[in-house]
Amino acid sequence: MSSAGRRALTGLRAGGRADPGPQSGSRLGPQSGPRLGSRLGSRLGPQSGPRLGCCPGRDATCAGRGWRADGAFGTCFCDEGCRRAGDCCHDHGHACPAVPCVVGEWSHWSGCAEHCKPGLRLRRRRAQQEPRNGGEPCPPLQESAGCLRYLDLQGRHCGHEHVPAFITTSEYSKERKQRAASPLWSAEKEVGYCVEFRTESLSQHCALESRPYARWMQYLREGHTVCVTCQPPAMNTDTQRCSGDGHNADGGKILHWEAVGNPRCQGTWKKVRQLEECSCPPVHSFIFT
Repeated sequence: MSSAGRRALTGLRAGGRADPGPQSGSRLGPQSGPRLGSRLGSRLGPQSGPRLGCCPGRDATCAGRGWRADGAFGTCFCDEGCRRAGDCCHDHGHACPAVPCVVGEWSHWSGCAEHCKPGLRLRRRRAQQEPRNGGEPCPPLQESAGCLRYLDLQGRHCGHEHVPAFITTSEYSKERKQRAASPLWSAEKEVGYCVEFRTESLSQHCALESRPYARWMQYLREGHTVCVTCQPPAMNTDTQRCSGDGHNADGGKILHWEAVGNPRCQGTWKKVRQLEECSCPPVHSFIFT
């Protein structure tokens, strides 16, 4: 290739890739334009138009002159960038078919990094075939998920304070008492306690809840003090505590809660105090489940 021809070709990728060759309708003969060398493994014939090798990435020298895929005649390309630029040679799709990414199976999930503390576990997969010629790109090759180990190195149970409090409306407690859920609890003595929390955050799905049995979620608001009652059968018979009640948590610790019936209605709160009985308004009164 002459130096003038190479300079003309390498300047084609800017803007709309100006056509420096002969006038429209001309055919490329042995003398009429640049011949791409054996580096591309191709030969420009007078009848068939450009037959180029498939070039990776964006390559201004991977060009010829002939019919383009859009029906126009002129300079065309056979690199990976021609699909986005819209100036591929007419046989690009056949000569350089799109090859999608192919990935392998997921690995097993890793363990949690620490005991008794919320963390992340990971799993990975490998790309067995990279995409070529504008093929479908690879999906994510790594995923993460939350995890919590409930046993410490000595095998003792831990992590109670990281378990979210599952709550529902206090109206449900009336039915719960009538059903006398467990014979382990004495019917003669009222068992339970109340915990006050101050809500710190909540998802938008709480306010959007419109189902009749779940409208109580609409009354959850940031900055409000709410009362949550712990009573059987939510109360553990051994510890006599409800999961997620913030036992031993100081007032500055962020705790998590989730509404029963709508897992997307969730948020955080801080423990204020524990009382024998709750005294919050009905709309701000809930129970552990």
